[in-house]
Amino acid sequence: MTKVQDIIKEKPYLAWYVKNVENLSDESTLEHVLTYGNWEDVQTFIKIKGFNETRTLFNISMKQKRANYPKNIKHYFNLYFNTHRAS
Repeated sequence: MTKVQDIIKEKPYLAWYVKNVENLSDESTLEHVLTYGNWEDVQTFIKIKGFNETRTLFNISMKQKRANYPKNIKHYFNLYFNTHRAS
């Protein structure tokens, strides 16, 4: 079974400063994928976790004080996850 952390294992530049990718939470992995990844990476994450779970992870991370999303990423994916529905 593929884990979302495998996205970063395949593309270590998404979290270049993380020594042990396995220790990243799903929320942290999503933050790295949305911030530094491309659209294919985002779609891979959604395929692994499912749209609703990905949206939930994003919404949880947005409520945390330590969310490090750039404003444009935060705005875009807030619109994306609240406008689109799982197919």
